[in-house]
Amino acid sequence: MRQTILITGGAGFIGTNFVYHCVSKYPEYKIVVIDRLTYAGNLENIQSLLDSNKIEFVSGDISDSKLIRELFKKYEFSKVVNFAAETHVDRSIVAPGEFVQTNIVGTHTLLAACREFDVPRYHQVSTDEVYGDLGTNSTDYFTEATPIAPNCPYAASKAAADLLVRSYHETYGMHATISRCSNNYGPYQFPEKLIPFFFQLASQDKPLPMYGDGKNVRDWLYVEDHCEAIDLILHNAKPGAVYNIGGHNEKENIQIAQMILSYLEKPETLLTYVEDRKAHDRRYAIDPKKLETELGWSPKTTFAEGIKKTFTWYNENREWWQHIVDRQAIYTNRKHIGITQSPTSKKTSKDLKK
Repeated sequence: MRQTILITGGAGFIGTNFVYHCVSKYPEYKIVVIDRLTYAGNLENIQSLLDSNKIEFVSGDISDSKLIRELFKKYEFSKVVNFAAETHVDRSIVAPGEFVQTNIVGTHTLLAACREFDVPRYHQVSTDEVYGDLGTNSTDYFTEATPIAPNCPYAASKAAADLLVRSYHETYGMHATISRCSNNYGPYQFPEKLIPFFFQLASQDKPLPMYGDGKNVRDWLYVEDHCEAIDLILHNAKPGAVYNIGGHNEKENIQIAQMILSYLEKPETLLTYVEDRKAHDRRYAIDPKKLETELGWSPKTTFAEGIKKTFTWYNENREWWQHIVDRQAIYTNRKHIGITQSPTSKKTSKDLKK
């Protein structure tokens, strides 16, 4: 019987890359993508796959129980991978309710449907931010045994979703797994996140607003390596397993900004320091040894290779990010550059066929 996989949030950054990964590696799968196409969901990312009938697309909200039940009844999914989430910390500080609705209610809606329709496999894509902050000058790493201690509404909503997934495994015996990744970078990332945000600003000789002293540390993971890790977990992990996915690439935010300026041959005078963000965690660092030991995964892309490929992609696809920037404001609370929140964008797409 042909396997049918549901990829939620498949028009977003990581979801888009995973859709391309699955189309390439599993041509025998029937791939269904659902995305609400809010500000960060971009149907243009996967339009070529839709046009060539390599995927099916549904415009919809994962917290819409009626829609989700209709979808699960129609397709009889064998696998569900949940990328759909509100993810931007700045937005969560301003409007936390949206994060509760999508990240918590949406996750539960999917889990309930999986239980009702006996879906044999569910995977939740989470984040290292659920662990909280390792702190300044720390040398520790997040492991799967690190207590969950989120510090912002975004991280709290993802932590709550993780606990729901765990509960469905423990209570109902669902074959559900969780992965928690470090900061991703690569093609198709929405231009409000650090690398594409600073890249498009520097390209236009605009100031780069750096929070605090710029020394907040993040572990960077190339998105294609992340997709391969999720693939391994989806097809090989034991029920209830949790895996950390990291790239072994700790960099200060200021270092990332300097790399962008150097690549674009722009002066460091474009760096502008602004008031620090609320609940701004100082350091994240992932220990992925469990994934490496149990499933044989390791990142294939060095940071030097990955950042070069990323910069090249954004440089060669300026029309892609410029179209997004022109279409709507990119949200950040770094108000001195006059960037404000935009309303949810309205787009058209193929609806669920009755």
